[in-house]
Amino acid sequence: MLKTILAGLRARTARLVLSSIAIALGVAFVTGTLVLGDAVEAQTRDNFARSARNVDAAVHLDENNRERQDTGIPADLLGKIRSTQGVEGADSREFGSAALLGGDGKARNALVQPLPTTEKLRDFNLQDGRFPGKADEIAVDTKTAQIAKLKVGDKLTLLDKENAEHAYTIVGTYQQGASSISMSGSDHVIVSPEGIRALIPDQRIYEIVAVAGPGVSQQQLADRIRAVVGSGYQVQTGEELTKATLEQVGDAAGEIKSFLLAFAAISLVVAGMVIYNTFTILVAQRTKELALLRCVGAERGQVFRSVLAEAVFMGLAASVLGILGGFGVSAGLQMLVGSVGGPDGGGDVEIRLPLTWTTIVAGFGVGVVVTVLSAVLPARRATRVAPVAALRSQPDSHDDVARTGKVRIVVAALIALAGVAAVVLGMKQEEEAALFITGGGTMVLLLAVLLLGPLYVPLVNRLFGKALRGVPAKLASANAGRNPKRTAATTAALMIGVTVVAMVTVVAGSARETMNQKVDDRFPADYEVSSNVYSQPLTQKFADELAKVHNVAKIAPELSASTESPQLRLRYAYVTGYPSDAIGSLIRAETTTGPLTALKDDEIAMREKEAKESGLSVGSSLELGGKTFKVAALIKDNTYGTGIVTLPAATALSREAPKGYEKLLVKLAPGTDIATARTDLERVISTSPVAVLNSAAETKAELNAQLDQILLFIWALVGLALVIALFGIANTLTLSVLERTRESALLRALGLTRGQLRQMLVVESILMALIGAVVGVLLGAGFGWLLVEALSNPELKVSFSVPFAQIGVMLGLAVIAAVAAAALPARRAARNSVVAGMAEA
Repeated sequence: MLKTILAGLRARTARLVLSSIAIALGVAFVTGTLVLGDAVEAQTRDNFARSARNVDAAVHLDENNRERQDTGIPADLLGKIRSTQGVEGADSREFGSAALLGGDGKARNALVQPLPTTEKLRDFNLQDGRFPGKADEIAVDTKTAQIAKLKVGDKLTLLDKENAEHAYTIVGTYQQGASSISMSGSDHVIVSPEGIRALIPDQRIYEIVAVAGPGVSQQQLADRIRAVVGSGYQVQTGEELTKATLEQVGDAAGEIKSFLLAFAAISLVVAGMVIYNTFTILVAQRTKELALLRCVGAERGQVFRSVLAEAVFMGLAASVLGILGGFGVSAGLQMLVGSVGGPDGGGDVEIRLPLTWTTIVAGFGVGVVVTVLSAVLPARRATRVAPVAALRSQPDSHDDVARTGKVRIVVAALIALAGVAAVVLGMKQEEEAALFITGGGTMVLLLAVLLLGPLYVPLVNRLFGKALRGVPAKLASANAGRNPKRTAATTAALMIGVTVVAMVTVVAGSARETMNQKVDDRFPADYEVSSNVYSQPLTQKFADELAKVHNVAKIAPELSASTESPQLRLRYAYVTGYPSDAIGSLIRAETTTGPLTALKDDEIAMREKEAKESGLSVGSSLELGGKTFKVAALIKDNTYGTGIVTLPAATALSREAPKGYEKLLVKLAPGTDIATARTDLERVISTSPVAVLNSAAETKAELNAQLDQILLFIWALVGLALVIALFGIANTLTLSVLERTRESALLRALGLTRGQLRQMLVVESILMALIGAVVGVLLGAGFGWLLVEALSNPELKVSFSVPFAQIGVMLGLAVIAAVAAAALPARRAARNSVVAGMAEA
């Protein structure tokens, strides 16, 4: 029997190649995801552990030491630690905010750190040049240098809090590790200890690290330092610091891996369906061969094992290819993940390709198991072939041609009920739980639709067939509908991928529409001027100058204030303040009691959710920062924090006297030419290095660009499943050409030309692709609507929107891919000899 299996494999090598490619792609995605997860974990450990490199003891503020939370660790504590017995060297880790002046004259946020005096305690790696040694020298982080287009030898200017300029010469570039400071989104630079004192006299020390002398253990050093610093501080050994640092991001790498594995699972399901369909066709084609084996004494178990042996062999071969291809997938995903952060995000991505035994075992396990499981039902069907079948030809069996059985319909109905129950339950949940449960319910419903495929696929095929003209096209429609189960299985693979893509596209399109509406509602002002440096707000003088611009009708400053309230669940609160006459006109928010109107200095338009949690309503009193406010309205929008107050009220609640405003809303006089007004505004804005002019249109464009980038990332991930599905269509057509050799020859003998035969197969491929794509789009739109409803809540109503242009592009690509998938099978069918085909048994 083994010789028979090997001979069969050699005879059917070409038929199994496409199926092997399909499963290899699925395995490549799984192994690529695992390699990516290991690479992210290794990169994370390297980056985050870098801050604990060579550290034997670290001192932080205790969480209960509230007196020092704002000011940080006292500078004189560093001297005490340096003089502690057993300390070889110690340095403070501190940072301050400044404005980095770019070549365009505009400033960006920059975090400035001093260079540690102890070389071992430098938690960054020098890339080029050297570290600064003088007060007028500076080193720039590699990413900052790349974005700002800076290099060693260039001049660089920083602005302090008073907007005074400090000039530096760039002497080096460095690469920093990952930490809450380094990932803040700001530019990063290093200056000498003398340089930071001149630039930021009141910098904040957040950590002191020390290196132990010879013969002193980490625990001994930590105990000695603990005795010196006293209470109010947390002292950790280097090992404890490393562990605590890595725990901060332990879940992040796992979440990325889980997210990608979900898409890998989709690819594997699609690949499994392709394998199942392939073996189903092969078993149907080999009816006579299997019957002959039964005639010469082969038992049912031997036939079953022979089909599974082919599946094992194909799974092993595909797994080897998949594991090798996984390295390429991982490299591509690493570049893709890096590019999501922005156009410059992928430039310095370090490609890592670690290979572990877990990845190898998973690759072979997944490849072989999926292939074998996909072949079980066809193999079981092979055991039912009776020996008498060897005496007749091979028409489609009743099992193949029949649409579906009662058992399948009952199972599909039960699965559909479970999916509906999950969706209904998800709709009643909030936020993440609603999205997760509803999304799971949609996938259960998708499974029910897949099971019912043989019922609706012929109907959709006939619907498309009515629009076709010409003999080849009519024959193609008849071929697609002659075996409902096979066509359903072929189109199901594509339908899964299109459903997921359409669902994500609809949700993203709805989010885009909602986001644009919110921007329009939130910013009825014509322009918005904001500070590009959070530590340097826009001054009152600048606001006054802006108000003098021709055709500017009103300027509305925005000021946020953080405070506390004993009545709130979390005690902490922040409010957003505007001039009273701007609230309700320039500042709009949906309320539960009608339009928002002007407020008094002792009134607040409070966020509805927080009010309900605190048992407050319109007319209630709310204590904020020791002052009492009357709740004048309840707003559904959560973008204003706890609520909206007047500008004087926000100023009074601020812990420190505000130096300016975060934003200035600009309303132009009616009939003003927008382009002319922008020119006039930019003339004033050019006088401030931190001021940036935005409009609602520009804000929407920026947000839409970010959404498009995320959507492209999702499309790329699901794209592999679509590629596998198209391999399935090509495989089905190839096997169908072999199966219908005699039929094709008969059509040629009756007058069908080679070109018409090729056209017939191309149209058949397009029909199958359209069936899968159209049903997938309809399901994706429906599932997208369910997710949009699940995401909506009283504070945020997500508007359902179908991006027809993007979905139209997807359908067009499906047709083009279907033509490509049919190219080789059509060419092979047209090349077959009429005489040889008629002689085919």
